[in-house]
Amino acid sequence: MAAEAGRRRYIPGTVTDVVPSIEPDLTDRLPPPIDDATRPLWTGGAHGRLLVQRCAACRRWTHPPVAGPCPACGGALAPEEASGRGTVFTYTVNHHPFNPAIPLPYVVAIVELAEQEDLRFFTNLVNCDPADVRVGMAVRVLFEDHGDWSVPVFEPDPG
Repeated sequence: MAAEAGRRRYIPGTVTDVVPSIEPDLTDRLPPPIDDATRPLWTGGAHGRLLVQRCAACRRWTHPPVAGPCPACGGALAPEEASGRGTVFTYTVNHHPFNPAIPLPYVVAIVELAEQEDLRFFTNLVNCDPADVRVGMAVRVLFEDHGDWSVPVFEPDPG
């Protein structure tokens, strides 16, 4: 599947057309561990693509990425583009300054992707007031650019 038309990138510290006044600056993120299994996830955002492992045999999606065969059937896993759309499965609003460079409050969430009932991402929600976040809220992926790697973050899906 080609990158979805209109998919936007989230660039920390920039103003977007959604809710510019509350966009957190997450530029001080630690780089994720990148290996053969995780590389597509962390580098796909440069091309606007959310790449998730999927089994060639049973077609089951697997996240977080694993090295080796499919945990469900033992088939071969390969990265495949997901839609980047989902719903908030659960969330919390953080008010504690774990990293002084990140403005408070911010939302930490588990997003369930539309592709599969138990395909979940631990992520941040951006471009929304934390008081407006709800379980079941429709969201879409953006990519927080860090040069050689990108972090999938999510924002409310208006449509």
